[in-house]
Amino acid sequence: MKFKQLLLIAAVSFTSACAGMIIYSGFLEKKQVIVSTEKYSPAVHYSKYFEGGNGTVEGLDFTKAAGSAVPAVVHIKTKTAARRASETNEDANNFLQQFLGVEFGPAFIPEQRASGSGVIISDDGYIVTNNHVISDANGEVAGEINVTLHTGKTYKAKLVGRSETTDVAVLKINGNHLPYIIFGNSDLLQTGQWVLAVGYPLSLEATVTAGIISATGRNIGFNRQIKNDKDNQRTFIQTDAAVNSGNSGGALINTNGELIGINSAIISPTGTYAGYSFAIPVNTVKKAVKEIIQSGGAEKRSYVN
Repeated sequence: MKFKQLLLIAAVSFTSACAGMIIYSGFLEKKQVIVSTEKYSPAVHYSKYFEGGNGTVEGLDFTKAAGSAVPAVVHIKTKTAARRASETNEDANNFLQQFLGVEFGPAFIPEQRASGSGVIISDDGYIVTNNHVISDANGEVAGEINVTLHTGKTYKAKLVGRSETTDVAVLKINGNHLPYIIFGNSDLLQTGQWVLAVGYPLSLEATVTAGIISATGRNIGFNRQIKNDKDNQRTFIQTDAAVNSGNSGGALINTNGELIGINSAIISPTGTYAGYSFAIPVNTVKKAVKEIIQSGGAEKRSYVN
């Protein structure tokens, strides 16, 4: 009798276990299938915003623009040898000698060295930069101007011409088949548009920073105005792309790699980047470059469309 009871209990237990497995596989697994097809599945919604599986959001990849611009942006180094002071300073020294009875030696201005950036605009070596990059402390042209390419090759540069009003200067080096930047159109720029600043800040190698256009047509207070021509008042593109000493004369480009401005100034209480940088619009640059090249006796063909 006990054996039959045990056998019955075992049979019931086995039947219950089988029934449980059938219910689990038939009911719960169907629920899992339903969950996997929910329309809010993360895989469905996120995959369309990425390309190539590398996590780069479409439209924010600056590698092509930077890759095309960096080879065409150069490092400019200037040197002005030590020299005697002007006759005005000599007269002042003579007066002090007579008044104080102390003999002064000849007054000398020490050697000056500076560096900045420039942009190659033609394959035969025309380069645009800021006038203040190639000028000494007195506003005169530096005695020696050297240009170093991204490859490390260095050239002695000749000044074709410069404009103090627009702060634009054009240099020429003896090179052929050089990389150069295509001009864009600064009249089409919009606030909020992504831009890249390319140059040689703080004596670093070629450096690229990114930001947006914060404002266009910005007057920053120290611009000059061409006499009798209000339309040529100097205004700037304001960006939040990091710019420091040495970036002057370098390129401001759009995401297509086109030149839209020449980086020229910052506003900062410390002298280093504090969030505000300014570039000369490329349309102003184009006009200045064309006039400088033509008046400088360059070849008849135009380097600026």
